[in-house]
Amino acid sequence: MAARNAGVDFDEAWIKNVYINLPAIKRRAETLGTRRGVKKQWQAAWQLRAVTCIDLTTLAGDDTPTNVSRLCYKAAHPVRRDLLKAMGMESAGITTGAVCVYPSRVADCKKAMSSLQAKINIASVATGFPTGQTPLKMRLAEIREAVQDGATEIDIVINRTMAIGGDWKGVYDEVRLMKEACGEAHMKTILATGELGSMVNVYRASMVCMMAGADFIKTSTGKEGVNATLPVSLVMLRAIRDYYEWTKFKVGFKPAGGIRTAKDACTWLVLMKEELGDEWTKPDLFRIGASSLLGDIERQLFHHVTGRYAAPWEVPMA
Repeated sequence: MAARNAGVDFDEAWIKNVYINLPAIKRRAETLGTRRGVKKQWQAAWQLRAVTCIDLTTLAGDDTPTNVSRLCYKAAHPVRRDLLKAMGMESAGITTGAVCVYPSRVADCKKAMSSLQAKINIASVATGFPTGQTPLKMRLAEIREAVQDGATEIDIVINRTMAIGGDWKGVYDEVRLMKEACGEAHMKTILATGELGSMVNVYRASMVCMMAGADFIKTSTGKEGVNATLPVSLVMLRAIRDYYEWTKFKVGFKPAGGIRTAKDACTWLVLMKEELGDEWTKPDLFRIGASSLLGDIERQLFHHVTGRYAAPWEVPMA
């Protein structure tokens, strides 16, 4: 993992006079999906890079130890071995960046990873996910329990009531306490951008959470009406760039919700490369929250190797 973000003292001056040129942001975002994409072996290489950046996720009410164990196996073996061999990548150690589950399933993940002898990050949502509408004491306890059970990454949600009301010091204080509760685990801070009301709030929430010590900032829970979008993500990436210039701490980025195709994944990688550089296209600083994306990438790799698209039974699903 990348070096952790130590955070800085709260400084309202960093977020006081924020101006967002929305038409310019939209124009910039629109160009990303219309450019000529990479082809052939270069496209396959980008798709494999995307695989390593996936947080393979299950956040369902009917999750069981069995389907969590299956998810962990898929995370450790995300692409068919014969496809990797055909591409000369059988020894590359391709795995997903992490598996992401509810706190109650973290122990199941740890047990499955141990049996697989796999060193893959275990991410747990916490802090009253997805709404965050539980008392702070309970949210902090949930973090500590998930870490104790074996989580190496914690995806927390911010207090949107405070954010919408402009109580940025309150947001900072809560996120700072959550960072302390994470201990050695990396903290991803979910902004729930679809509920913040404006791009200015998106920038301010991004900056405040980074000041409080977030190791990643994440667009959404995947449960909102509007999840990861390119314009919102562009604002968040510019905040990451500003924070790095001011503090020299590198903060990661995670879009989540609605990213389902290999083409989408490559577009997000292009955005990361152009806005922040190559280092931010690797799993230490970039993750994609997804449950169905991996299946489409594997089908595209199957087509790259065989010249035809796989039948459903030829590509085992996560």
